[in-house]
Amino acid sequence: MISFEEAITTISTLSQHFETEYINLEDADNRILAEDIYADRDYPPFNRAAMDGYAIMLSDWESGLRKYAITEIIYAGQVSKQALTSGNCYKIMTGAATPKTANVIIRKEDTHEIDNEVTIAVETAKHLQNIATQGQDLKYQALILASPCKCTPQTISLLASVGKATLKVYKLPTVAVITTGDEVIAPSKPTASHQIRNSNQYLLKALLKKWNITPSLCEHVQDNKNLLTKAFKEAIKNQLTIINGGVSAGDADYVPAVLKSLGVEMVFHKVKIRPGKPLWIGKTPLGGIVFALPGNPLSCLTTFTIFVEDYLYKCFGYASRPVYRFPIQESRIKKHPLTEFFPVQISKSQQGLNLISFNGSGDITAGLNASGLALQPDLTEELKKEDIISFYPFNNSL
Repeated sequence: MISFEEAITTISTLSQHFETEYINLEDADNRILAEDIYADRDYPPFNRAAMDGYAIMLSDWESGLRKYAITEIIYAGQVSKQALTSGNCYKIMTGAATPKTANVIIRKEDTHEIDNEVTIAVETAKHLQNIATQGQDLKYQALILASPCKCTPQTISLLASVGKATLKVYKLPTVAVITTGDEVIAPSKPTASHQIRNSNQYLLKALLKKWNITPSLCEHVQDNKNLLTKAFKEAIKNQLTIINGGVSAGDADYVPAVLKSLGVEMVFHKVKIRPGKPLWIGKTPLGGIVFALPGNPLSCLTTFTIFVEDYLYKCFGYASRPVYRFPIQESRIKKHPLTEFFPVQISKSQQGLNLISFNGSGDITAGLNASGLALQPDLTEELKKEDIISFYPFNNSL
């Protein structure tokens, strides 16, 4: 049995960057960029009118001129055809390119126009007023996004603005999800008193979906060596295999032995944590990775969040999975020498973490209102109110 820190270090050594591919911008949501993005030109690419109004020369204003003849109307997407001379102005629309000779825009609401002449009714004007200058947002070749970077709708909008119609991203891995157990049945079926519904299969698929990953193989297998062997033989053809249940020390916990019979090399079995102690990790003959997670609901959620996500972050190019630091809002005592993870909720009013009451790792409600997991180190028997502790957000986001 290894420590939590040793387990994370070992996962780092197993992690290798996924291959890359090019995709269309339309398909980029939630994908991870595998290239740095630079500005293809200045932004704005010209002096841009920030509102509808009249563009004048500041020198005219400073000389006391308040009435101007309209030389030309400039709309967004058009280029001025006439030079601006003293005593004249452009009538200009929001977003239009402002000629360099015009260095002030007076908003429409502060003027009065009649017979192609406009009178300005403001007391002050300053250089570049109401003009977004060329390059003020981004300069040509400025680094905009550094890889790796998760594509969000806001990111996609920016990528479109800089002309990235196709993107280099990390490929999504092939993944198999196998849940096990004679006592586990599908949610659609009636239950006997000794049976439970297969919540973990749906949990794991939903957690993977946060990464845009859809398992290529997803099935439930009873605690039968022959059936497990058949299912695992297909599952380990994938880059990542996630097995749930059957990894403890019970008489029907066949998973480690069956994986060994298929040539899967055990990397480690059992970690000094609670919940999730029975975690099993191995390497397949084809170079894939197997995570065998314990079957209790909170144990499954915890081991995926802490270990599987750490692996995915690193394979998608990140140095590590994000871990945040927050003060805990009440004291907490543990009576064992293991590193413990427990569900917490972010308190927006107190800017800290609130404990969530639950009845052990088998409690199906344990993660319901939680924002993520907090960590209590193995040698820390008591956490005191306002202690700063590590926080791991659920669902690949904060």
